Amino acid sequence: MINPRLAQYATIYLRLALGSAYLSSVASRFGVFGAGRGWGNFQNFLAYTAKLNPFLPLSFIPALGWIVTIVETALAVLLIIGFQIRVTAFASGVMLILFAIGMSLGVGVISPFDYSVYTASAASFLLAACNQSPLSVDSLKERTRH
Repeated sequence: MINPRLAQYATIYLRLALGSAYLSSVASRFGVFGAGRGWGNFQNFLAYTAKLNPFLPLSFIPALGWIVTIVETALAVLLIIGFQIRVTAFASGVMLILFAIGMSLGVGVISPFDYSVYTASAASFLLAACNQSPLSVDSLKERTRH
C-alpha cells in the first residue's frame, strides 16, 4: 500500500522535476548556459527540430520550434505553480511521447531511452492521475472552496 502522504509530496517533486527540465531545455536554446552546453543557441535547436521531423517541409521548422518553445515554457510554469495539474501533466505526457517518437524516427530508437524521455512522459501521465498535490494553486483553490 502506498503511503498517501508520501504520494502527495511526491507530486510536488514530480511537478518541480518536470517543470525545471522544461525550463532548462528552453534556457539552453537561448544560450543561457553558454556555447557548447546543451543547444547553445536557437539555430542549433532548430537544426535538431528539423532532424526529428524529417517529414515536414523545412519552411515549417522555425514555426514548430517557436511553438514547442512556447508550449514547453507554459507547461513548465503551470507545473511548477501547480495550476490545472491534471490537464497540464497530461499535455506534458503527450508532448514528451511525441518527442520520443520524433527522436526514434530522426536519430534512432535508443536516443529517447538514453535521455529518459519515455520515463518523463510516464511520470507526466502518473502525475495527471494523482488526486491532489500540496503547495499548488490547485490545492489553494480547493481549500478556498470549502
